[in-house]
Amino acid sequence: MNAKLYDTRLDLSTEIREKVVEILNLTLATTLDLKTQTKQAHWNVKGNDFFQLHELFDEMAGELEEYVDMVAERVTALAGVALGTARVASQTSLLQEYPLEITAGLDHVSALADRYATYAAHVREAISKTDDLGDADTADLYTEISRTIDKRLWFLEAHLH
Repeated sequence: MNAKLYDTRLDLSTEIREKVVEILNLTLATTLDLKTQTKQAHWNVKGNDFFQLHELFDEMAGELEEYVDMVAERVTALAGVALGTARVASQTSLLQEYPLEITAGLDHVSALADRYATYAAHVREAISKTDDLGDADTADLYTEISRTIDKRLWFLEAHLH
């Protein structure tokens, strides 16, 4: 997933930017995948809690769309190339494939909770890695994402208890 870096006056070294851009592009792919999986749940949920879950999943997908843009723009701010196509996402994402046959609300909630947990762990690891690399701005971006993802995981898990 290494892509060319452009010249910049940014004070982070090329070596640091390369490592951070690689982490960000992995996040970009995984975020795109999580967004589409969340939309899959939104479109196909059925059952007694249909409307509540349909609305919740749509709101969650909207948040993820914002993070897609934030992450891609951070890549380009570091003079990198954002690798954000569906094909890159499908080849690179950290997430398991979404079970396309499910329709029941709680099955979607459980499937999304599993994927949000994987994503949350990745984001938390990215906070640490980017901070260790000396890129506090990217670590801060990840911290912002982490707070929302943890909250959404809590919301999902609350339906399962």
